[in-house]
Amino acid sequence: MKPPRFEYHAAHSVDEAVALLGRYGGDAKVLAGGQSLMPMLNFRLARPAALVDVNRVAALAYVREDDGVVAFGAMTRQRTIEFSPMVAARLPLLREATRWVGHLPIRSRGTIGGSIAHADPSAEYPAVLTALGGEVIVQGPRGRRTVKAADLFEGYLTTSLGPEELLVEVRLPAMPAGAGYAFEEFARRHGDFAIVGIAAMVVRDGARCAVARLATAGTGPVPVRLRAAEEILERDGLGDAAVAAAGARAAELVDPDADVHASAEYRRHLTGVLTVRALKRAIAGATS
Repeated sequence: MKPPRFEYHAAHSVDEAVALLGRYGGDAKVLAGGQSLMPMLNFRLARPAALVDVNRVAALAYVREDDGVVAFGAMTRQRTIEFSPMVAARLPLLREATRWVGHLPIRSRGTIGGSIAHADPSAEYPAVLTALGGEVIVQGPRGRRTVKAADLFEGYLTTSLGPEELLVEVRLPAMPAGAGYAFEEFARRHGDFAIVGIAAMVVRDGARCAVARLATAGTGPVPVRLRAAEEILERDGLGDAAVAAAGARAAELVDPDADVHASAEYRRHLTGVLTVRALKRAIAGATS
């Protein structure tokens, strides 16, 4: 398949990219890594009037920490995140999740901003953003605004970003020192889209659980924060019974769809199994 005809513009600044998006009145797509957009164009699932290429906007590629928050320019490549010492030290859950993303060529071109703006509910980065309570900065004709993870994802491949807005930064709170973490995923083959994925973080206070964070990938149209499962751990501790109860509750909290890859019931079962598996690894790695 070949893509439909479209106009092409290479932006050299954020302001130029936003102006170009505005020129087409919502009928333009942003080209970042292109790992999701180009297949959609080739299969004619997307038919934009124009592409706005932001690969030349050097100001959108960075990783930096400011007052306990790690900020990523939207054009930061997944491969950069995978090998960033700062990410390894401050956001090890994100680093682990990155290793589940596709294959080397995909991670070499794919970007954190592109993955989150694309809003594939099976993707790893939206699940991590949801689990850690992150946020994104977007810029549009009226300036910049901040959108929290809970307000960003609205449905399959749909976010609350306006058609003339550009995601410019992803912000994640640094994980507490000693936090345990795990990203567990099940797919037909390594590199395939997740049938179900679970992002987990545990902060231990002796035998108690001071903080638990759990979020899903692949269990519905948006990532799901498993708050009721988190509450079980924070109330009952980190023993086997509490972990099993959290896994059972996690399976009850999701309402997955069925497709050619898995039934809804199988996805629900996987949610419970992977939650327990992720929690056991996270707890084993957590230090008081």
